[in-house]
Amino acid sequence: MHICYIIAMEAEAKPFILRFGMKETEKYFSPLPCRLFQYKDTALNSTLSIVTLGRQHERDLVGCEAASVATLAAIERLKPDLIINSGTCGGWKRKGAEIGKVYVADSVMFHDRRIPGDDEWGTQGLGNYSVWKRSTDIATKLGVEMGRVTTGSSLDLQPCDEVIIEREGGELKDMEGAAVAFVCSLLNVPILLIKSVTDLCDDSAPTLESFLKNLKIASENLSEANASLLKLLL
Repeated sequence: MHICYIIAMEAEAKPFILRFGMKETEKYFSPLPCRLFQYKDTALNSTLSIVTLGRQHERDLVGCEAASVATLAAIERLKPDLIINSGTCGGWKRKGAEIGKVYVADSVMFHDRRIPGDDEWGTQGLGNYSVWKRSTDIATKLGVEMGRVTTGSSLDLQPCDEVIIEREGGELKDMEGAAVAFVCSLLNVPILLIKSVTDLCDDSAPTLESFLKNLKIASENLSEANASLLKLLL
């Protein structure tokens, strides 16, 4: 089985890469900036790949465009059996979120694509992509809750975005998940999303400040959850 993780930031991927002693295949996707790290277990006939989005202007690339490019490149070049989008997210205290808490997504959609017109345009804008059919079973075995992930291109949260999130039952907010799922839906590759909370959208602390403060603990918790996830899958 070939499992490919799409992870935006290298800080999110680093604990996982170190845990498995993964090596980078340099310039594998050149001239694209995304990076490939791999671990192969010949005894289990399995391959684990981690694709990060890479860097531009001396900063990690984040957001939907970079995630779409990396996912398309990964699927076309690596031909994985399963895509896993692992990363950090925002949540809401009133919906049970806590800093560092890990979730598996039960669904994923966009929250900032407002397309006026008929229902079909609106449906295309939101996306509402399906997740891997084993996601519920995986969440149960990991002992983590499930939640609806909504994706937008900005770190902040605008009132018009929150209206859509509330209306659609969104519980976790990120910047890549639906973009990865969109590409997977086009190419018929199953996707599982696993997220850890860095910031609380209904807290008074500034979003960026909370994100930077809690990135390390959220990434470490994700690494632990992903190690358990791989034991289940491999």
